[in-house]
This record gives sequence, C-alpha cells and structure tokens, in this order.
Amino acid sequence: MRHRPLPRTARGNLPSELSGFIGRGGELAELGGLLEVSRLVTVTGVGGVGKSRLVLAAARSAAEAARSATGAHGTQGAHVPAEERYCDGVWLAELACVRDPALLEVTLAQALGLTDHTTRPPRTVLAAHLADKRLLLVLDGFEQLVDETAALVRELLLRSPGLQVLAAGRRPLEVDGERTFPLAPPDPQEALALLEARAVAADPAFAVTGPDRAALVEVCARLDGIPLALELAAGRLRTLSPAQVLARLEDRFGLLTGGARGGLPRHRALRSAIGWSHELCTPAERLLWARLSVFSGRFDLDAAEYVCAGPDLPAEGVLDLVGALLAQSLLVREETPAGVRFRMLETVRLYGAGWLESLGDAARLRRRHRDWYMGLATWCELDWFSPRQHEVAALVEAELPNLRLALECCLDEPDELYLGQFLAGTLWFYWAGCGRLTEGRHWLDRTLDPTGGQPAEYESSRLKALWVLGYVAALQGDATASMCALYECRDAAARSGNRVAAAYAVHRLGCLALVSDDMARARELLGEALERYRAAGELNSNVLMCQVELGMALAFLGDLPGALALCGDVREICEERGERWTKAYALYVLAYAALEAGGTQEARQLLTESVEINHTFDDLVGLVLALELLALVTVAEGDPTEAAVLQGAAEPMWDGVGLRLFGSGYFNAPRLTCTERAGAALGAERFAACAAEGRALSRDALVVRALRGAARVPGPAARGETPSPRVPRSTAAADQP
Repeated sequence: MRHRPLPRTARGNLPSELSGFIGRGGELAELGGLLEVSRLVTVTGVGGVGKSRLVLAAARSAAEAARSATGAHGTQGAHVPAEERYCDGVWLAELACVRDPALLEVTLAQALGLTDHTTRPPRTVLAAHLADKRLLLVLDGFEQLVDETAALVRELLLRSPGLQVLAAGRRPLEVDGERTFPLAPPDPQEALALLEARAVAADPAFAVTGPDRAALVEVCARLDGIPLALELAAGRLRTLSPAQVLARLEDRFGLLTGGARGGLPRHRALRSAIGWSHELCTPAERLLWARLSVFSGRFDLDAAEYVCAGPDLPAEGVLDLVGALLAQSLLVREETPAGVRFRMLETVRLYGAGWLESLGDAARLRRRHRDWYMGLATWCELDWFSPRQHEVAALVEAELPNLRLALECCLDEPDELYLGQFLAGTLWFYWAGCGRLTEGRHWLDRTLDPTGGQPAEYESSRLKALWVLGYVAALQGDATASMCALYECRDAAARSGNRVAAAYAVHRLGCLALVSDDMARARELLGEALERYRAAGELNSNVLMCQVELGMALAFLGDLPGALALCGDVREICEERGERWTKAYALYVLAYAALEAGGTQEARQLLTESVEINHTFDDLVGLVLALELLALVTVAEGDPTEAAVLQGAAEPMWDGVGLRLFGSGYFNAPRLTCTERAGAALGAERFAACAAEGRALSRDALVVRALRGAARVPGPAARGETPSPRVPRSTAAADQP
C-alpha cells in the first residue's frame, strides 16, 4: 500500500502512515531481528497480505533509530546499532509502476535523491553513491522485474559494504545471503481488530454489537485474514450488516470451492474477495474499474473523466463512480504536491486489467490514456513559462509513471513513433530543468532510433526531439552526441524551412561552445540564435536562457556592461512573467558581474535567491555554480572559514554534474580561486577540516545555511576596507579573446 510522501530529508524519504498500523508486533520484532544479522531481507507473501505495510513499519522503526544517531560510525556488520548502520538514512524505492528494465536503476537513483548530469550508466552512479554509505534501502513491488532487480541488488551489496536492503515481493530475489520472511495473514484476533478499525474508518457510526461480533469473526475466517480482503469487506459494511456480508461470502465461497469450509488457499481467498466486490459493483462501477486499470500509479479526476468516459459512461458521472469505488476500498485517495490523486492497489488493478482485456477494449483505452498525457505534456510545456512553473514541475513529477506509459504506447506502434518524438521533446523542461537528464536521454534515444523511415509531414516532431537530445547531451558533457544531433537538426530544418527548429539548433550549438570554453564561438552562435528567435516570434524560457548564456559569454570575455544589459533584461521579463528557472541563471551572471565590480553584498543577495530557486527545481548545475560563486563572495567578505565550508559542501555535487563542468576554466574559476584564497588564509589543515564539515551537510541543510548567510554582517572586505577579489576569466583557456 502506498502513502502520502513526505519531503525528502537527509535521513530518507519514507512516507507518512495515513491509517494506523494494527497488530503485527511479533512479525515486526522478528523482522528487526533478521535485519540485525542479514544485509538482505525479503518479505514474501500473497498479494494483499500486508507486505508493504510491514516493511514500511520496520523501515520507520529503523529511521527513528537513525534520527537519534550520535554521529558515531561503527563497523558495518551484525549487531551494529541501528543508529550507526543507518546513519545515512532509510530510503524507499517503489517499483510497482516500473515496467522498462532500463528505468530500474533510474528509479532507484531518483528515490535516493540522486541527480546525475553525466553519461555514466545509472548503475555506476548508484554504486558510486552507495560505496561509502550506511543506509537501508527498501524495495517494494519488484515482481515484474525480479531478475533485473536481483542482479542489481547483488551488485550493489557486493560493492557497498554499508548497504542493507529490505524488500517486499511475492517471491524471493534468490540472491546469495538473502533471508526470506514469509508473511502469513494476521492471527484471528488481529484480523478482527483490523476489520473493525477499517469499518469504523469507513463509517464512524459503525459499532460492533454482540451478535455482530460473531459474524465478523466468521468473515475474517472466510477471508483467511488477508488484510486487503478485510479492507474490501470493511467498505461493504457501510451498506450491509455483518450478517449480510457473511451470508454473501458463504454463497460465493461455497460456489468456488465446492462447499469446502475452513482454510481456503490464500490466493483464492483474495481473488474471491476481489471478485465478490466486483460482482457487488454496479455495471457502471465495474466498467470504470476496468478502464481505470490503464493508469500507472496515481491519476487525477480530470484524467479519469477523459480517459474512461464514453457513450456508455458519461464524463459527468465519473466523479460519483469514483466516490463509490473509494467507499468500497477499491480506490485510495491521496494528497500529493500536485494535488489530490487516486490510486488503485496493484492486485485490484490487475483484476480490472484482466476484465478490460476480456471486453476487448484495452488497446483503445491505452490510446486514450496516451492522448491525455500528450495533451498534459503540451500544456505543461506552455505553462512552464509562467508563474506556475513550480506547480508544473510537481505535476510532471507526479505524473511520471503515466508519462512513461504514454511513451511506451507511442513506441509500441511504428506508425506513431512521431508521437513519441513529440512527447519526449516536449518534456525538455523536465529533463533539463528538474535534474532528469538520464531519463530524458533514454527516451530521446529510443524515439530517435534511426531504423525505419518517417513520413515528411511528421518531420517537425523529429526535429524537436533532435534539438532536445542535443541540449541534454551537451548538459551531460557528451559533445559528440550533442553535435551530431544538433547539426542534423540544423541541416534538416534548413531543408524543410523550419525556422523555429533551426533557431533551437543554433542556440544549443552555442550552448555547447559555451561549456567548451570557446567563448568567441559561443558569442557568435548565441547572438545568431537570438536573431533567429526574434524573427520567428519565439519567446519562452529557452529564448531567455539563450540571452542569459550570451550574457555569460560576454561576462567571461570581460564585457560586463553587455552582460549586465542582457541579464538585467531577462530578470525583468522573468519577474513580469513569473518565470523563475531562467531567472536563477540570470541572477548568477548578475552576481558574477557585481563581484567583479566589488559589490560583494549585492552579489550575495543575488546568489542566495539563485540558490533557493535552483534547489526548488533540483537543478544541480545551477545550484553548484551559485554555491561556488557564493563561497568566493564569502571569502571576499572576510570569512574564509564559512567559505571553506560552502566550498566543501559543493564538492559532492560535482559527482552528479560530472567532470568539473566539462573542464571549463571559466566556470571553474570561482571554485579554484576560493580554494586558493581560503586555503591561504586558514592553512591546509584548517581548510580541510572546514571543507569536511561542509561535505557532511545534506543538500537541504546546505541551502538553509546559504540562505541564512544572506543576513550575515558583512566582513571587512564587504565594508570596503580591503578590495574584493576579482574572478579570473579562466584558468584553462587564457588564450581566449
């Protein structure tokens, strides 16, 4: 069962428990004991038996112990206190919605809060991150990728001695050293307590009387105590008495088992309970149940109304039907950062999917699902250039499983590959702006597979995917792939007369020159791209980013007035439009220019806002650049100790960005200058200690510290008593004009 997630912290990402965890005290203790002696524990059992709830309860106990950590780091192994074993947190990766094996590692990396801007395989990134960590990784719902999950877990455990894994699935992973924990249904007393609690939750007026208790005890026995089956039955107690529920179960199980009483096979008991719920639904409820099975993970009411409605199921009636399914515990309602969402438990969804296939309507519903999410992505791209930018990011994050499913649907039909290119290209703002480069590259490469032709009328979709691929590859430091895609896009756009695609291609070639330290070429190409954008009437975040990048090139070349004019203009437009992502980069350039002119206090104010915005969007490149320039500002203000802490805290981020921003001497100059000057002021030993303190900070704690520094009392340098340091234009490209 999934729950409403909490904001990610340094200690993990475990969700809060929305309904009470009842019973299972003995199982929790036994599971905790297994975690004391084994690095891999897998809870197995039939669907609906409560595996997810149990492992989450065990994980919360571990996280609670970690929160009381004293900071001591003992040796990993049996009988090491939990606060030491899990000092790097307890992290949950939900895998039930992952169908593509290539996205398994990506999903785990995202669950761990990793953002990687390189071309390194996600498995390599995971192994490098976990190599020296002491944490508990919880894997839930791996059945559809059991072989791939087992191979990944085996490798990570071998390469990460401080890692422990707690998994929940219907079968073991069969990895050496695995300890399995077969989970049986709760005992009769706990089953009855669960049924009563869920019945009261569904109907606060529900009360158990003497005669009712006997019927409820028999209901629990009929359902073999399986928690999911009990929850379904509890939903029925809103309208039926316990005796009526029992009578209907008697009839159904008698039919299915030839009159046999007593211990029913658990999988049959669960399926019978779901089937009974299906039979008790109205025809319209059954139809909606089947159609909702096309969603992956969570969905909202608007999506359900569009995808599931038809002549036999009016859109205006979907809301009431959703309410009916909620009342019967066939749907779960959740609050998410993107608003209210609904979710169908996997066992229930699979039952509906089988029903949908039997109706012969699955292919049509998958296309409707794809069409809805194509429209959603298109709207989000337009709305990215608005005050709702942060909400758009949260929405795409919430809808990612369904967007993946839509992309797969496009790839399943060769004649509709252009739709996949359009969708993968349309999500550029998410891939580049929200730290999802690796996944974006995965989908762009797949949709641009060169095998097979493509009708000329769909050329614009391919051109869009090409320039986005060039952009993503450039940010990953893959210059060869970036140039190939961008030159192909530029030349094809010229042949077809697509002025907009040509402008994007030229822009991203200029971006590639910028991060490659070819500032003269960057200035030329970015200026040309701006002219092309204006001629085409294009104005959005990409266009403004082009203007910022041109400002960067001018600043690095020493033309501070030109840089200030360009980025000041961008700042004004962003504030008018409510655009924040591009604004963060404009603030970086303005701060660079302010520091060059000796305005450390102004530079600090600009950079703290840039840090806050980049952290909001999880944009690692923008965040690390702003933090390192802020560290240089701090040393200029006369506080080398804090500068060293900030510098040290920024260092681990480069693991996600890759080579120190592609080896750029211009972008790296603030970092190297700060290291040199703070190191000279503190001495090597003291500087190393401060940097180590910074490296130990979580990203959230670091950002809080950086923002708190905005109110700091300026040091001697900031008060003008000593000249502030200028930023060298480059440490690796001194021959640039």
